[in-house]
Amino acid sequence: MTRHREVENWLRAALYDWETAQDMFRAGRFPYTVFFCHLAIEKALKARIHKITGKTPPKSHDLILLLRLANLSPPSDIRDFIGKLSGASTATRYPADLQEILKTYTREAVQEYLRKTKETLRWIENHVRS
Repeated sequence: MTRHREVENWLRAALYDWETAQDMFRAGRFPYTVFFCHLAIEKALKARIHKITGKTPPKSHDLILLLRLANLSPPSDIRDFIGKLSGASTATRYPADLQEILKTYTREAVQEYLRKTKETLRWIENHVRS
């Protein structure tokens, strides 16, 4: 597969996960919404990493590491959101207390995750396509 095709594949996967996050939100599965928001951002960052290095990105879920490897300097609100989402992923991936997770990730809280994920995806995609 050519570099361009591999980068596009990462972006398509990111957008697919973004759509899945929205589906999970409509289904009321809020922790999974956050989980898929994380996956979407992760794959978008991996598209950027692949574009600039020509190599397969590392098998890491650490969004802060991936942001650094992507050689991106986002505005502070996006950087802060990526940090928040990276931390949230551990709780949704490995829930110690499901009831506590369900209390934390309310409809209103998760709507904000969706809004910021959409904004962040657009920002990363612009840097992949430029």
